[in-house]
Amino acid sequence: MNAMRAMVAGIAFATAPVAAQAEEFINILTGGTSGVYYPIGVGLAKIYGEGIPGARTQVQATKASVENLNLLQQGKGEFAIALGDAVKLAWDGNADAGFAAPLGKLRGIAAAYPNYIQIAASADSGVTTLADLAGHSLSVGAAKSGTELNARAILAAAGMSYDGLSKIEYLPFAESVELMKNRQLDASLQSAGLGVASLKDLATSAPTTIVAIPTDVVTALGAPYMPAVIPAGTYEGQTADVPTAAVGNFFVTHEGVSEETVYQMTKLLFENLTALEASHKAAAAIKLEEALTGMPIPLHPGAERYYREIGLIKG
Repeated sequence: MNAMRAMVAGIAFATAPVAAQAEEFINILTGGTSGVYYPIGVGLAKIYGEGIPGARTQVQATKASVENLNLLQQGKGEFAIALGDAVKLAWDGNADAGFAAPLGKLRGIAAAYPNYIQIAASADSGVTTLADLAGHSLSVGAAKSGTELNARAILAAAGMSYDGLSKIEYLPFAESVELMKNRQLDASLQSAGLGVASLKDLATSAPTTIVAIPTDVVTALGAPYMPAVIPAGTYEGQTADVPTAAVGNFFVTHEGVSEETVYQMTKLLFENLTALEASHKAAAAIKLEEALTGMPIPLHPGAERYYREIGLIKG
């Protein structure tokens, strides 16, 4: 009997560490709940929770790119979505962009879908062009967020600045829309996937103009910005294509996350794109063949392992 108890105890002792290691906590850093990052994160949390044995997933609403990257550097998340220009500025340690020092722990997983710079103005404001924003009020997203970095860049490329506007609001998407509905704000600049919920809400609630960003302004911006189009019908009342700028998003992690976990996250991401598209149609633009395009930081070894396994990285 004593021998049997000893054997059982030995088995329990031997297997306990394995059980502890099997549980993996994955905190997914997203953005505001009315944006696109959040539903994409919710979709990924479901995919990872079901596909990675022992995984516990959580979706955290944040101020998006800049906060996400700083949280990753601090080890307070395992997976994040962020704009490409913010990722590059984080790696370089650009203090003006919200990064006190280079975030050297960041590691890449994959290129995601592009964010479209979408400027919506109330019809009552009379704003129909980018230049018309002068003397009007504009919300540019949370201070030093990825959206706000985009806003500064767009205005500078057009020869404009915050000083030429009547008022700047640093508000998340949903709050910006509420002010516009109440006629307390003329326009909102939102950097997001097409069909973002906040602008859909605005366009169905009040006459809205989607303001074009001219191609010459986008050319002046240069990489990582690229010319893009918001197709007619994306928002209610939008009867024509609207030229704008786009900048790529990236899925990012940090060096402290295990190779196996990041391998599984990368593999499951690309094996479940159809399911992810059900979370938000912006995911339809995620392409395996473009997973490494424009990656501004080193790949995590787990992601690299997956890309070598499928032949995307050779040699």
